[in-house]
Amino acid sequence: MQAGSAKSSQTLSTESANIVELKNISKSFPGVIANRDISLRVARATIHAIVGENGAGKSTLMKILYGLHQPDSGTISVNGSVTQFKSPSEAIAAGVGMVHQHFMLADNLTVLENIILGSEPTKLGVLSLGDARKHVKEIATSIGVEIDLDLPISELGVGQRQRVEILKVLFRGAEILVLDEPTAVLVPQEVDELFTNLRKLVANGTTILFISHKLDEVLAISDAITVIRQGSTVATVSPKSVDRLKLAELMVGSDLPSHGERATKVGEKVQLSARNLTVIGKDRKSPVQSVSFNVAEGEIVGIAGVDGNGQFELCEALLGLVASQGTIEISGTDVSKLSIRERLNKGLAYIPFDRHREGLMLAASLWENGLLGHEGSLSRGPMIDVDSAKKSCREIIERFGVMTPSELVPAFVLSGGNQQKLVVGRNLAKAPKVLIAAHPTRGIDVGAQAAVWDEIRRSRDAGMSVLLVSADLEEILGLSDRILVMFDGKISAELEPKKATPQILGKYMTGAQ
Repeated sequence: MQAGSAKSSQTLSTESANIVELKNISKSFPGVIANRDISLRVARATIHAIVGENGAGKSTLMKILYGLHQPDSGTISVNGSVTQFKSPSEAIAAGVGMVHQHFMLADNLTVLENIILGSEPTKLGVLSLGDARKHVKEIATSIGVEIDLDLPISELGVGQRQRVEILKVLFRGAEILVLDEPTAVLVPQEVDELFTNLRKLVANGTTILFISHKLDEVLAISDAITVIRQGSTVATVSPKSVDRLKLAELMVGSDLPSHGERATKVGEKVQLSARNLTVIGKDRKSPVQSVSFNVAEGEIVGIAGVDGNGQFELCEALLGLVASQGTIEISGTDVSKLSIRERLNKGLAYIPFDRHREGLMLAASLWENGLLGHEGSLSRGPMIDVDSAKKSCREIIERFGVMTPSELVPAFVLSGGNQQKLVVGRNLAKAPKVLIAAHPTRGIDVGAQAAVWDEIRRSRDAGMSVLLVSADLEEILGLSDRILVMFDGKISAELEPKKATPQILGKYMTGAQ
């Protein structure tokens, strides 16, 4: 199976066993050395994993290959020829495609329009949407993706957006495919399906570079693994020669940290309550239908579900971002009619699904981002206390291990994982009564994940209530005191973590029970 539109595997020379070779690549940004003399060889028609801590330089290296960044030094060879792509369009023309950790989609366009944008097929100079639709459907069918091509992107959840990104790259004929954290929001069944499709692509000549923090998945899918630490190559190993602990040691320079466990004491006081909560749909059925639940003081309630079953809309309704019917209470106070600001002032905090779209101002400094949602606590009258805001941000940076030269740099300078640590830290540092946490450790490395889990538990032990929404079932099972499953906009099951497994959860999440 080859999903590309114009290219075939025959367009790539078979003279070189290594389809990609990066030699002595270095890249610096103001105050940050992202890559330091990195070398990497990728064999043709294999899955080559790249792992490392947040800020290790993985995504930067792949963006250099893809033409988004230019290296300060070093050489790039693709298909046996030394080259340097000056733009992504040049990389795409050479058969290199990249699905980014943060999606690059236009919310006001449909799925089909996003997939073909910039590569629209024409007949006699006229856009041929019929041909485009037919070809996209063929690609989607070949990799097992089902999606409504006429839906606007704004109505899709995170997992569905990822599928659109993959279809977009395959539509352009990519035969070297870079995937940056592709399983971050997928449930086990979806991961298995994705891996099956990746193996089919490789069997037909596609080469895949796979960036991930999920070491078990890396070991399961890859043919070779390159470890990067602090911007430099540490080792390239076979998955047959290492285990999860050894990989973690190579990544962080020590053993894989334990997530640990703490005894939990759930209080009697209800701090978050939803009663018959229904989200108003857009000319379609309601994405959230008469949902009711309580979260007590000192309790973590996990919500598991396949992306697109109402979890995103539920969080938006609790925060006041979308219109809803029903009752929402915080510490016994009805906040259903209150504004977002008023709900935050009542003790609500929110770690959003997508840190770029909802959690950060990328061009603003870290200290300014550290203020978001909490400006009132660091103000003197109508003015922000800048010195206090910077000090508060420095405390977050230190407490949560955000890798940055200072609080003065813009947020876009940080790696995705370090951006996530800033967002998590910003919300936990203010000791809210209720935390809605959506994918709180998405894109975070194994060492940082354990630290974030510990901080959430510590806040829980101090009385904070947590509504945890996550596609990481290890996270759901490891943190939750109770687990609710959402399917088709409703709560379909309530489970005890000690009696649940990823397989049992997966069945409820897909409606198999």
